[in-house]
Amino acid sequence: MTTATTSGHRAASPAPGYGFGDVALMEWRKLRTVRSTWWMVAIFAVAMIGLAIVALSHEGYGQLSAADRAAFDPTHDCFIGLILGQLLLGALGVLVMTTEFSSGMIRATFAAVPRRPVVLAAKAAVLGAVTLAAGEVCAFAAFAAGQASLAASAPHATLGQPGVLRAVVMAGAYPALVALIGLGTGALVRHTAGAICAVVGVLFVLPLLFAPFSASVQDASQNFMPHPMANAMTAVKPLAHALSPWLIFALLCAYAAAALAAGAWALTARDA
Repeated sequence: MTTATTSGHRAASPAPGYGFGDVALMEWRKLRTVRSTWWMVAIFAVAMIGLAIVALSHEGYGQLSAADRAAFDPTHDCFIGLILGQLLLGALGVLVMTTEFSSGMIRATFAAVPRRPVVLAAKAAVLGAVTLAAGEVCAFAAFAAGQASLAASAPHATLGQPGVLRAVVMAGAYPALVALIGLGTGALVRHTAGAICAVVGVLFVLPLLFAPFSASVQDASQNFMPHPMANAMTAVKPLAHALSPWLIFALLCAYAAAALAAGAWALTARDA
């Protein structure tokens, strides 16, 4: 009896011994072996680069009015692909969490790593690294492709101009933050369709709810909703009524942290 008890204790003891690095490696293996991960990243890249080429090649700068020429921002217009790209990586963030719940594999994960916030932190680290790398590569590629597509008569942007490098870097970081928001939402909702609907609602539906309000309320609300915030971050020419790009970036980081904190609470408080 003593031998059996000791043996059972030894069999269970390695689980708490997994460190963060071990869990992160496990999550990396999961992420890279799922085919949908790379399909979504590939579609994200096509959307970012392809829509930049389409938008800038059809800009029609020569036909713009004087006011439109003054407002023309060749950097900001390179990132029209973020409209679709944010949804793709947000959905990827949701799937990283919810597919384990739908398949039941989450029970095995939590059995191996009982500290559930560590699991979520490892998922966030791996997902954040992958989506940030993809976002930055695609942002710089979209910028280069967009500038190459501009008509010769239109003003071109270069990375050495004030604000341009900041805008490009933030364009790459934004979808990674949306992916982390999606991950936290997935941990909180645990259902793929419901979590993706929540992300879509925050990105696209929430701004529409302010349409009945006055212009001043609408302008103020734009500073606190992700997609309008992305517009301000990727603009070189200042937008009216917008907060500074760095403050907006800090707010988005806070949103991602809050979503992950809510997800960690849900994982700890509820059964798998």
